[in-house]
Formats: sequence, structure tokens, C-alpha cells
Amino acid sequence: MNDEPLDRWAARRQGRLRKPGEKKAITLGAGPQRAVHLDPDVPRMILEWDGFAWQPLTVVEDYAAACQILNPVPQPQQAAQPAPKKQPGRHRKPQS
Repeated sequence: MNDEPLDRWAARRQGRLRKPGEKKAITLGAGPQRAVHLDPDVPRMILEWDGFAWQPLTVVEDYAAACQILNPVPQPQQAAQPAPKKQPGRHRKPQS
């Protein structure tokens, strides 16, 4: 019997698991679940994985609103400010 070391098994298992904070949307329409693009005007419930179960997060009015929550647009970062100019210290030779 060839047993796998516990740390290798745990790392492999962790790679398969959902990460806490992962979100998904489900359709709140009548009838069975269908592909999300087939009923774009039906309300959606946003669920979030807490590591053990899917927890309801919010309800949105349609597919477009669900997409905005599930795939937020990254905010532009502020322009980096230049580093302050180093002042010559007593140990440095004065610049001429």
C-alpha cells in the first residue's frame, strides 16, 4: 500500500476547495434553473461561500446587476508620487 504524506494530501485537497468569499448568482424565476443568459430580466440572488456553505448575500434586479457584483470593474489606482529627493548627509561629499 502506497500512502500519500498527509501534508501533500492536504495541499492537493486545498487546491480543489472553493475559497471563502467566492460569489455566485442563482436565478429567482419560476421553474427549473436555466442558463443565466436565457432569462436576463429575472431577479438574481447573490450567494457567497463562507468555507462551509453558500450564504445569501443580496438580491439584485437582473443579470446585468449580478454581473456587476460578481465581476467588479477594477478601480484605477492613483498615480504614484515620485520618491522624495534624498538630501545630502554629512557623510556624503557635497555636490558641485
